[in-house]
Amino acid sequence: MKRFLILGAAIVLMSIPVSAQSLEDLNIQIHGYATQGFFYTTNNNIFTTDSSNGSPAWTEAVVNVGAQPIPKLRVGIQARYELFGNYSNAITLDWAAADYKANDKFGVRFGKVKVPSGLLNETQDIDPSYMWSLLPQSIYPIASRNGQLSTYGGVVYGVFALSPKLGKLEYRGWSGEDILASNDGYWLAYTESGLVLPNGVSGITTGGALHWRTPLSGLMIGASTNHKDKQTAFITSGAYTGKYALSEFNVPDFFARYEKNKLMVAVEAQRIAGSYSIQFAGPVSPPGRYDVRSYYAMATYKLTEKFTAGAYDSQTYDRSAPLGPARYSKDWVVSGRIDFNQFLYAKAEQHFIEGTDEDYDADLNPGGLKPNTKLTILKLGVSF
Repeated sequence: MKRFLILGAAIVLMSIPVSAQSLEDLNIQIHGYATQGFFYTTNNNIFTTDSSNGSPAWTEAVVNVGAQPIPKLRVGIQARYELFGNYSNAITLDWAAADYKANDKFGVRFGKVKVPSGLLNETQDIDPSYMWSLLPQSIYPIASRNGQLSTYGGVVYGVFALSPKLGKLEYRGWSGEDILASNDGYWLAYTESGLVLPNGVSGITTGGALHWRTPLSGLMIGASTNHKDKQTAFITSGAYTGKYALSEFNVPDFFARYEKNKLMVAVEAQRIAGSYSIQFAGPVSPPGRYDVRSYYAMATYKLTEKFTAGAYDSQTYDRSAPLGPARYSKDWVVSGRIDFNQFLYAKAEQHFIEGTDEDYDADLNPGGLKPNTKLTILKLGVSF
């Protein structure tokens, strides 16, 4: 209920000034994009698609509308249609927020707000803004993007100039209600084993981030942490109903980015550790544990005005899991993007994946998973 009240308040703020001002006065802006992707894998089917035979089951269309009813207040909303394997074939709300910036040192936004954690979370919903077809899956899994992108709550932010020799310090703090919907990719293994969380899982998240804009031009060093409270939800298996419980945990994240002329280099590392339990009639099952360490290192270079090339190494491993390919995933990627004009672009990407700790589903891989696979992605996009 709280999330609907927060979202409703944001929408009311968006609509109040309309009757008193012209559309021109409101400075309304409409932007969006549409993309069509194609997957092909040499071995395992990935992202709930028939990718080993080639799959076009990745379509997105996004529209966002923003307005500035008064000088320090901006309001906006973004909706997305997504067809993505068996995960999604629906219209969803990415974010809807009111943003009041009093000055450079303090601003606040509330509604369904994007979570400013890590290096790329705030931009992972804007495909035209980066060159990759897939962001590093170790930290930004596409199958859980909707649950990771935003929260029903608020964010405070600002920047302080330290000194010419020390640079600037940006801060962000947030709190809200997170939701992992029942069709989120996180639950794939559960649903295929017959366990269903009909209402998904929701809980309170609180976090903060610091970005240091160093005196070295183009270099930013940052860290964030995201605290998740203990979460519980109903779970069903056939005619039986039980309870799923996820322990509280913190997500520390460290990152850096350097940009100069045509070159961009970035690194990020993250850890997620905790436990979960499932209970039907009788005693609670022994808790399952996870201790997932993830990182990536990437670089891009603008070769010409229209063509950009890049590569990254994205790795994740669960230290609590038994030894073997299911314990880790290593993804070596080379990618290219061409911008035909300011509206039309295309991406091509080759992944070399070792290990099986990826978004593979048992139903589409009945013969079992191979330890290695290659993934080719082609994507065409148009933006406005």
